[in-house]
Order: sequence, then C-alpha cells, then structure tokens
Amino acid sequence: MAKQRAAVLGTGQTHHRSKRTDVSMPGLLREAVDRAMVDADVGWSDIDAVVVGKAPDLFEGVMMPELFLADALGANGKPLLRVHTAGSVGGSTALVAASLVQSGVHRRVLTVAFEKQSESNAMWALSIRVPFTMPVGAGAGGYFAPHVRSYLRRSGAPEHVGAVVAAKDRRNGALNPHAHLRQSDITVDSVRASQMLWDPIRYDETCPSSDGACAMVIGDERAGDDSPAPAWIHATAMRTEPTTFAGRDQVNPQAGKDAATELWRQAGITDPLSQVDTAEIYVPFSWFEPMWLENLGFAADGEGWKLTEAGETALTGRLPVNPSGGVLSSNPIGASGMLRFSEAAKQVMGRAGDYQVDGARTALGHAYGGGSQYFSMWLVGAVKPT
Repeated sequence: MAKQRAAVLGTGQTHHRSKRTDVSMPGLLREAVDRAMVDADVGWSDIDAVVVGKAPDLFEGVMMPELFLADALGANGKPLLRVHTAGSVGGSTALVAASLVQSGVHRRVLTVAFEKQSESNAMWALSIRVPFTMPVGAGAGGYFAPHVRSYLRRSGAPEHVGAVVAAKDRRNGALNPHAHLRQSDITVDSVRASQMLWDPIRYDETCPSSDGACAMVIGDERAGDDSPAPAWIHATAMRTEPTTFAGRDQVNPQAGKDAATELWRQAGITDPLSQVDTAEIYVPFSWFEPMWLENLGFAADGEGWKLTEAGETALTGRLPVNPSGGVLSSNPIGASGMLRFSEAAKQVMGRAGDYQVDGARTALGHAYGGGSQYFSMWLVGAVKPT
C-alpha cells in the first residue's frame, strides 16, 4: 500500500547549553514539546501517540528514561515508543513517527529527542566495552580521525577545508538564538590556530557537548491541509550496516549511499545539487561536510571539498549546508539528528528567522550514528507531493 501524505505541523527546541541545571530531564523535554505544540497549534487531545528517542542510556547514566517520562510527555493512555540508533537516533525517531502517520495508524504524532550530557560523560560512556562490539577507547573524535585522514589521502583535499566548514557553521550558529555556540567572530585562521586534538581534527573543528531537546508534531494530509505553512514529507529513508566487515568503506559508507539513492528515487530527484535548496547534514567534525556531500550524491567521489572551498555550501551559496549552525554549534547527541530534520522543516515553512535561506522550497534532513553505520534522512518541501 502506498504511503499516505504526512507533514510537519510544528517544531520546537530548547536553548542548548553545556549544562541545563535549571531544568530536570522531564522539564528539558517539555521545553521543546510545549514550543512544538504551540507552533503546530495543537493541544494534548490532538496527539494520538508519542515517539521518543535518545542516544545510549550511559550518556546520562539513567537507564530507560522513557519509563518515567510518559507523564511529562502526555503519553498516559496513549502509545509510547522509544527509538535508539546511536547518534542517528533523532532522525530515526522522526522517521518512526512519520511512518505511524504515513501508514494511517495515527493522525497526529508527537515526537521528541533529547540528551542531558552534563549528567554523565559521553567520552567515558563510549569507552565502555559493550558485548559483541569493539570498544572505541578514545571517544568519537579518536574513532573518526582515521576516516578523515583516509578522506584527505583519497581526495587530495587541502588541509584548510575543515577550518572553512567550522568557521561557516559557527557563524551560522551565531544567527540561531537556540544554538549552544554562537561565535560570530570566528575565522578560518582562528580555527587553524586552535589545538590539534586528533590529527587532523582541531579543537574548533569539533562539536560541543550540549544539553538539549527537539520536538515536532507530524500530521496526516488533512492536518497538513489545515496548517497555514506545513513542511510536507516528500521522502524518507533509513539504512544500516555493521560496524566492521571485510572491505567496508568507512569514508563513503554503503548504507549512506543506499539511503540517499532511495531518498532521491522516492522524491523524483535526479540532480540533488540543483533540485535541493538547502541541507541540514550531520557534521560533528568539520571534515564530514565534504565527505557526506559525496556520500549523499551532491558531489562525485573526491569532489565534495571543492563545493565547500568554493563557498557553495555557505548561507548564500548554491547549496547552503547547516544554515542553523549544525552539530558543530549544538550537539545534544540524542536530539542532534532530529534538529537536522526539524531545521530542514523550518526552512521550507519559512520559520528559520535570521538564517532563513531565501526561496527555500525543498530541504534535506540527514543523520548518521554509530561507527558511520546508521543513516536516516528525509526530504521535506513547501508543496504537497503529488
């Protein structure tokens, strides 16, 4: 059976900070949820189900927090699902919520994702040996730095490109009132002068550790028609691959390529670079912008860095990437993927404020997680799909 049409009716997010000591975990989620429901102009009686997502429980040290969040999320007497796909979970959570509407099971679904990293330590949590998996031992940066070095060797990209991405995204973040890091005066030179952490990743090329949450209300076609400015969901895709297997390409993962191929097929996109107006791409370390531009099909293999260097991914470029500031400006890990999806929706709804991309009609939301093994993405548009 064909998917039914669905749309984002409203979005909400917290103010992201290194420590949100002013709110409890339920309070953090309600900050985002209340804003999303106001934006969607709905009440609790309009919500049929709730889908919540977060990254590994060790990131806060609270096991299965969904068990005590049901009341705060208005889920009493309603279906409540919890999603977990590592760092991509915010995107995956949004797609699970969308699927409940697209399948005709529910009319309106509230979805929310979060992280309160200040209550634990992600570096420690990532270093714990989980059964049947390889321990990271050095945090996410230590794990991904060899992939970046491989990309540099394969593409011949000049070393300053990572600093170009970091300076761009942080300046974009300065326009976003919810962003954790707002550095309007950051420059390529200042990024390149920052401390080397994991060669070739420098301090200012890394994401922060944030407390925050993001929420959306997703509705069916009738709800979308009744909304003054919905973001229609044109296509969705998720793909997965193991962390390790013979011949695995961690610079350009097959699961990411397959998900993008399916996304463009569903949406009828044949030339993403000319047909997509803006993209919110999951870039926790600056070098992942050119890498994911290639993985998503915006550029040929080894050519992604040329788009970045030419300024094509800047706010006024051909394909503005992360106009909100992206993960490099705010990183509540469990919510970071949903923030990409939400920010894409805000662009086509015309609600992005000072970082609104002029004339944005189609936007990509993208998330990845684990050892570059989980991928989720959607394409949203201002016009209802035919």
